[in-house]
Amino acid sequence: MRKIKVGLIQQSNTADIRVNLMNLAKSIEACAAHGAQLIVLQELHNSLYFCQTENTHLFDLAEPIPGPSTGFYSELAAANKVVLVASLFEKRAPGLYHNTAVVFDRDGSIAGKYRKMHIPDDPAYYEKFYFTPGDIGFEPIQTSLGKLGVLVCWDQWYPEAARLMALKGAELLIYPTAIGWESSDTDDEKARQLNAWIISQRAHAVANGLPVISVNRVGHESDPSGQTNGIQFWGNSFVAGPQGEFLAQAGNDCPENIVVEIDMERSENVRRWWPFLRDRRIDEYDGLTKRFLD
Repeated sequence: MRKIKVGLIQQSNTADIRVNLMNLAKSIEACAAHGAQLIVLQELHNSLYFCQTENTHLFDLAEPIPGPSTGFYSELAAANKVVLVASLFEKRAPGLYHNTAVVFDRDGSIAGKYRKMHIPDDPAYYEKFYFTPGDIGFEPIQTSLGKLGVLVCWDQWYPEAARLMALKGAELLIYPTAIGWESSDTDDEKARQLNAWIISQRAHAVANGLPVISVNRVGHESDPSGQTNGIQFWGNSFVAGPQGEFLAQAGNDCPENIVVEIDMERSENVRRWWPFLRDRRIDEYDGLTKRFLD
């Protein structure tokens, strides 16, 4: 049977990028020491989540790919002999930036990258100010462990993105993420938001017959503008199997590393039992390419 061990690193970040990098390096080494072959980091893990405000000076956080951060993570992937999924603020050209996931293979080489396609613009999540939507499509990334369907955060809400990755042969769906609560929300509303986030991703697993890996940050990060009470990132990083079953789940208030085994052959059996891809009515889906069917 083909099985792989996956490491999830749910981290609480500080304003000191060097501290964040050193914490990530230690966690990567710890997951590898526990047998992880694939390690997934959270969204924009080098720094605080800077999109709570619109500030042109924060574009200075961006860097080219390849660049300093890809060099750092390349060395970690090679030293620990792991496939590593990182999430970086990419400077493509002056005034042109992306929210980009980079995948490193076990030899440290860059196996591929994915530029976030769906970009939110909500209070405390002003990502449209910083990121240009991706333009390299929904393309799985081939690695020595298999074909990875890497997406990023806001992409989690779009079944079209997961489906296109699955149709192109992705064997896993992977979501680096930064999402949490605003303190003025009621406890009931917070529970609804968290459950909706989990349900949506488990549904992608079920609909496509694929495991889903979702890695979120944790901890409170203040709003530099003072307009809100900041974000309490809700953690709850998890792995779901191809029927939506939980294989592992982190808590909502602490940094945590998880190593979990995934049976990569289970998807074949699940798709035989539930042949959703077989029964798709591709002759009737033209409307999906329209914004709205008036």
